[in-house]
Amino acid sequence: MIINEQYLLYTFAADLVKNHQFKLVYINHKTNEVWLEKYENRSSKIVRMIHKGFDWKNHLKRDISFLYQRIMSAKRLFGKNIEVYNLYFTTHPPVDTWEALKRPILSQGKKPIKMHVYYLDENDYPDEIERFQNDLLAAPINYDLEQSNEVKEDVISSAKQNFAYALNNKQQEYTTIFRFGKPIFSYILIAINILLFILLEMNGGSTSIETLINYGAKYNTAIMENGEWWRLFSSMFLHIGILHLAMNMLAIFYLGIAVEKIYGSLRFLFIYVIAGIGGSIASFAFSTSISAGASGAIFGLFGALLYFGTVHKRLFFQTMGSSILLIIAINFVIGLSIEEIDMAAHFGGLVVGFFAAAIVNLPKNKNLKIQLLACLATIILFFGTAYYGVHANTGSQSFQLLKLQEYIDAEEYPEAIEIASEALNLEGDLESVILFQRSYAYIELGEYDKALVDLEKSTSYSNPLPEAYYNLALLYQMDGREDAAAAAIEKAYEMNPEGEGFAEQYEKITGEKPLE
Repeated sequence: MIINEQYLLYTFAADLVKNHQFKLVYINHKTNEVWLEKYENRSSKIVRMIHKGFDWKNHLKRDISFLYQRIMSAKRLFGKNIEVYNLYFTTHPPVDTWEALKRPILSQGKKPIKMHVYYLDENDYPDEIERFQNDLLAAPINYDLEQSNEVKEDVISSAKQNFAYALNNKQQEYTTIFRFGKPIFSYILIAINILLFILLEMNGGSTSIETLINYGAKYNTAIMENGEWWRLFSSMFLHIGILHLAMNMLAIFYLGIAVEKIYGSLRFLFIYVIAGIGGSIASFAFSTSISAGASGAIFGLFGALLYFGTVHKRLFFQTMGSSILLIIAINFVIGLSIEEIDMAAHFGGLVVGFFAAAIVNLPKNKNLKIQLLACLATIILFFGTAYYGVHANTGSQSFQLLKLQEYIDAEEYPEAIEIASEALNLEGDLESVILFQRSYAYIELGEYDKALVDLEKSTSYSNPLPEAYYNLALLYQMDGREDAAAAAIEKAYEMNPEGEGFAEQYEKITGEKPLE
């Protein structure tokens, strides 16, 4: 009887949800098909129940094969390991024998899907039900086929209504999670970045170091010497070149809008700003290069999505998780391969973005303990990294070289010599450049003998500057050492034929035109 088949199907489904921790995945009332799942330890146990019968075993096998295809196409929605319990509720069994299908069936592939088949016709209800319960359940399902048809119809109707209501609630919950806020600040941030880029281009160019420094790029010397810590904020709105701007604005457009929809506008803005500052602090601590860009903040948005994954782990991997992890991995590989990319800012932004997301938490998710711990961790990370950065910069030859260049540009040569002498006592591989800069200061002060000593020592390293040989040639010529001067200018020209004045001095010192 059809009523018995549907009664068993919906009684089983309701009992699995109520007493065995299964969740409704899919329901089709027209075909009377119900899918349930229990997810544990990244593994899925799927129970598929359908009111359907087959005349022949081959027809049953074809349906099993089709079911495998359906599960494979939706595999990302389930756990890493999948085991299927496939129950058919029908009146008559296939004409030919189908008992061979009672053995578990394994699909092919690295991670095969295991399937159990149960065929519950009116002659085999007790045996197949017992086999199913023994395979999967710790306690039996209660059912009573002796009840009146009216009672059975009430059971079927009630189960259908409950399942429809549960599925609708689940869909609304997912919709709410991904559409909590409207992307307001994402567009505002894109507009601000573009406007500031235009301002840079109109006032010296976005690739001009001087312009970048004047408009707030991260510049360690100004931060430490002048106390311009505001650069850690301003630098995240400046970009170096049109490609840098375009890539970051594209990231904000896609990534920013997604995060703002999930977290809401105010939470999004907090995450973006805090992550951007965190990326700048990390860059200050681990890189002395002048830098700018929204990359730290953008990686902070990745961090926010990773935090979302810790709260909604299943949903995260069913939707964006794998793609997000792949993009992060690719970016870090590229960053490690290209020296110009500020990896410290990227990694700092990612970590701080994760903590910032934990501080504000997801809408309708409050966990005061986690939020307070995340806040404390962020404060410690900020001040700890900044403290390390101050000491790391003070003991860095590259930072001292930036200071040295500033004093030379300001024509404060005695101070430049003092800084250069201190820098030479630090560990590093910039001795050749520092000696050249100190020799320049000596030349400007008329102390040619000391400049000559520094230049000779500077050119003894494996990475000398062509300008060092150029200046050395001039000093040798002043000292009447023509052969040494000729050798030095030849070396300078060989290293940099396009150097300003190199060809003229070559001809003046050697008496010959340089070979083209």
